[in-house]
Amino acid sequence: MEIFIGIMLVIVLIAIISSIKVVNTGYVYILERLGQFYKVLEPGWHFTIPFIDFVKRKISTKQQILDIEPQSVITKDNVKISIDNVIFYKVMNPKEAEYNIENYTHGIIYSTITNMRNIVGDMTLDEVLSGRDRINSRLLQIIDEITDAYGIKILSVEIKNIMPPAEIQNAMEKQMKAERDKRAAILQAEGQKQAEIERAEGEKQAKILTAEAEKEANIRRAEGLRESQLLEAEGRAKAIEIIAQAEADAIEKVNKAILESGTNETVIALKQVEALTEMSKNPANKLILPNEAISSLGSIAAVADMLKK
Repeated sequence: MEIFIGIMLVIVLIAIISSIKVVNTGYVYILERLGQFYKVLEPGWHFTIPFIDFVKRKISTKQQILDIEPQSVITKDNVKISIDNVIFYKVMNPKEAEYNIENYTHGIIYSTITNMRNIVGDMTLDEVLSGRDRINSRLLQIIDEITDAYGIKILSVEIKNIMPPAEIQNAMEKQMKAERDKRAAILQAEGQKQAEIERAEGEKQAKILTAEAEKEANIRRAEGLRESQLLEAEGRAKAIEIIAQAEADAIEKVNKAILESGTNETVIALKQVEALTEMSKNPANKLILPNEAISSLGSIAAVADMLKK
């Protein structure tokens, strides 16, 4: 009897322990009672009825990543390429994810592959290679609408790789190499052009500076020559002035001596003629004779004859 009671206590203890369900953060449990959906167990401690309640599935509510294997796709221009995708999704409604579809991950994969082939099939190879963002956006929109029926939210769709056939890859590599060579040649030509422009600009500035220097030198030489000529002219004028003053003083002294000695007018006239003669020998002197002096010159010959007699 005691053994039976002990066995029953052990069974009750095991049942109590098994009835306690601990749900970790980031997960939920789908709980069924007698084969029917009962409720979703959120993170925390939960008590269930042993042998009546049954946890059907443990579902993660965290963001999940689904890597889709490369798939063969034919483009609009009949080029067979290989594309692989990465899907980021999250379970928003665990009940619908469990009961509205047999396997929601397979549903995401097949929806992605089918719609990707439809989208890429309407595009050429060049459009596919240059239109990743457009393909991703279109796939995200379509798949999100499909998976909304079973409680899945598609967060992002990304194309990892697009692999064209080997011959097309070789052609693309040659084209890329040609483009790089072309850009290098253009850059080199632009560099040479800029260098020539800079060199020409430098020569231009050098010529301008040389011309400015030559102009300044010519101006200074002209100013020096002008100053020299002015000084020379002033010196000559001063010398002429001094000579004229000396001759005028000499004439004045002669006239004064004549007046003091009482010499008659004939002698005075002769002395004046001699003085004028001496003054005329200097090429820098200019003689201005009044009319009286000119009229008196006519009698000089007679005066000279008289003196000879």
